[in-house]
Amino acid sequence: MAKIVAKQEIVPNVHMMEIAAPELAAKMRAGQFVIIMADELAERLPFSVSDWDAKAGTITVVFLEAGWSTRKMVDLRAGDELAHVVGPLGRPSEIVKGARAVCAGGCYGVGAVLPLSRALKAAGSHVTTIIEARSDYLLYWKDRIEPHCDELLIATSDGSAGVRGHVYNVIETMIGQGRAIDRVYAIGCTFMMKRCADVTRPSGIKTMVALNPIMVDGTGMCGCCRVSVGGKTKFACVDGPEFDGHEVDWQELGRRRAMYPVAEVESFDQGEYVHHPHHDADVSV
Repeated sequence: MAKIVAKQEIVPNVHMMEIAAPELAAKMRAGQFVIIMADELAERLPFSVSDWDAKAGTITVVFLEAGWSTRKMVDLRAGDELAHVVGPLGRPSEIVKGARAVCAGGCYGVGAVLPLSRALKAAGSHVTTIIEARSDYLLYWKDRIEPHCDELLIATSDGSAGVRGHVYNVIETMIGQGRAIDRVYAIGCTFMMKRCADVTRPSGIKTMVALNPIMVDGTGMCGCCRVSVGGKTKFACVDGPEFDGHEVDWQELGRRRAMYPVAEVESFDQGEYVHHPHHDADVSV
């Protein structure tokens, strides 16, 4: 079991959890993920690791409350224990050295661009980080990300902060202005990552995306996270999660990710979710 060191709802419906996991913190690399079970009856959920501290022995994940297993995680507080935390899983990101890199993050993916920006900056690359949200009150971690990039750009759907639009609109503008970009990294929802790949394809800018298919064991044994990349079947858990966005079969990925949302909602109605004793109106710690 792994003890929760801190937990906070950082913006509405997006939560940060810091977990005591010294062995994981000592080995974690940018782009890798962990699988967490809130309790013995919860699902095995994959989460990108948004930060870690090898000296303190902690890792940090940022997650969106989306179903009954993430609701169980929301119910927990500092001092509680998670049933299982497994990792580091997946291949680390391919960190280019001395290049002009763009890191794009949206929603729960904003947290995951922090270690990526940090690693690229440490490798001598010029790093432009772009984060997006629907509105300014949903933006988070600007102060944590800014020290690890040369330029931080913001996009909001309603134009309340930064430019109106999305990260892929900002990338498209940068390309239109003739700015040199050697590599783009995109982390977020499937649609956002696909659109980033769409806008960079005409210019041939290599675009790496962190895919988020359905996943169970995280070791390549179950096959649930299979994706088609370059016409070949890959497993996101062991071959990824980072792939060349220009080679991903986005239609197939979208169909697979759309298989269970209704079942998630129905699980609450069918009584599959069991409230944690800590559950109350205020889930922030």
